[in-house]
Amino acid sequence: MIELLQDAHFWVGVALVIFLGILGYAGVHKIAWKLLGERGLKVQAQLDEAGKLRAEAEALLVQIKAQREAAEKQAALMLETAKEDAIRLGAEAKVKLDEQIKRRAALAERKIATAQAQAEADVKAAAADLATQAAETVLAARIAGAKSDPLIDAAVKTLAQRLQ
Repeated sequence: MIELLQDAHFWVGVALVIFLGILGYAGVHKIAWKLLGERGLKVQAQLDEAGKLRAEAEALLVQIKAQREAAEKQAALMLETAKEDAIRLGAEAKVKLDEQIKRRAALAERKIATAQAQAEADVKAAAADLATQAAETVLAARIAGAKSDPLIDAAVKTLAQRLQ
């Protein structure tokens, strides 16, 4: 045992035990536990707050995904509606174009018919004028060869005026 009392490690161990005893008697361990507890509570509060924020972020993420899906569905619906409208407007434009072509063709046919009728009337009028002049010439030649009658001359002149 004397060797033990001369050993420096022994005395360091005894001093450590005494020091720890003093610290225990003074209640340092309670203060340390209290400080650690408070710090643990702060950390726990921060963890709880982080958990709440994470839950909110996840809920927000779910909401944003739902909104994105809804927006994609709406965009697809709008695109489909636009395609249907384009097809419908194309068909309507084709029908209107066909109608317009038919109207213009009918108008052109009417103009052609009117021009043809006018040309026929002009030809008939020219033929009538020519026939009148020919009849006047023939009658004038016959009458000149025959005896001249003032009544016949007056009738020929009246006939020429009426035919014109």
